[in-house]
Amino acid sequence: MKSNNNLFNFVNSLVVTLPTSKNLNINWNYGSMLGMILVFQILTGVFLTFYYTADGSSAFGAVQYIMYEVNYGWVFRIFHFNGASLFFIFLYLHIFKGLFMMSYRLKGVWLSGLTIYLLIMLEAFMGYVLVWAQMSFWAAVVITSLLSVIPIWGPSIVMWVWSGFGVTSATLKFFFVLHFLLPWGLLVLVLVHLILLHSTGSTSSLYCHGDYDKICFGPDYWNKDSYNLVFWMLFLVFSLLYPFKLGDPEMFIEADPMMSPVHIVPEWYFLFAYTILRAIPNKVLGVVAFVMSIFIFYFFVFINNYTSCLVKLNKFLVFNLIISAVILSWLGQCLVEEPFTMLGPLFSLVYFTLIVSLMIMYYFSKSLFI
Repeated sequence: MKSNNNLFNFVNSLVVTLPTSKNLNINWNYGSMLGMILVFQILTGVFLTFYYTADGSSAFGAVQYIMYEVNYGWVFRIFHFNGASLFFIFLYLHIFKGLFMMSYRLKGVWLSGLTIYLLIMLEAFMGYVLVWAQMSFWAAVVITSLLSVIPIWGPSIVMWVWSGFGVTSATLKFFFVLHFLLPWGLLVLVLVHLILLHSTGSTSSLYCHGDYDKICFGPDYWNKDSYNLVFWMLFLVFSLLYPFKLGDPEMFIEADPMMSPVHIVPEWYFLFAYTILRAIPNKVLGVVAFVMSIFIFYFFVFINNYTSCLVKLNKFLVFNLIISAVILSWLGQCLVEEPFTMLGPLFSLVYFTLIVSLMIMYYFSKSLFI
């Protein structure tokens, strides 16, 4: 139904009249769930900024003030930092669903989605540092120092990010401002992602091309998206019963620049990349492998795939990629000792081999499967 209101027509085309494949199951809920979590994180985050102080001498105390003195401040904080974990759970599910369904065929959608993923990783890292606890402080020191491997300008970039000769209050303020501003840009990028998706249509196992064999998004798929409420209930129960289960004990200790933790470990959603970084003794090669663990997925847009989403070889490779990523995440929190120092390089090699195998299979798909 057309209206004279252009905004109404735009929203209507996104959530009501959008032609949608008939067989989208609950695996296509991940995108809508991610949108809900992004709004949830922005709302809880804005509340926390009212009481947070971006200063090295009082940041940790400000977090404790929110937890103990602000009315219901503890609720907003545990929802916010557990919401980050919920975000990455559905983000990884969304990415692996895309690999199963060969969503890289939608090139604009794939590129915008990967860019959103990288920006969310940056956003999560900066939010982690804002607590100004032992683990987050030293994670900031380790990660920001990796920029020094950039030829010529590396050391200057590190000093610019640090705003001095080390991670200090100025660095914290820099991260705080970016952490506050970036989500608003992410909202715009998510809207671009949706527009690109709706201009091409979603991938599905039926692989429908024409709108003649599709149904309207609303209200049928509104009912499907209502299943997200089940996951929200599980999240609320988990956050209230086990608020710090996914955290590290070092996050309860105020940052001490003079003494680092015995074992520096990032949050669980960075562990697979951290293992790859740690697996290579050479700093430059380690950082290159660390960056390529994400950037390698950008190369999928250069491949034109002719195979069906139901090809069993694709499922086999993606399943093994998931298993290798889980093992790498487990190795990331293990001590730097045998046999973990041997398994790290081994599964890093397996991880990249599987991705390259997927790319080769897709590249030669026309001659292999047709």
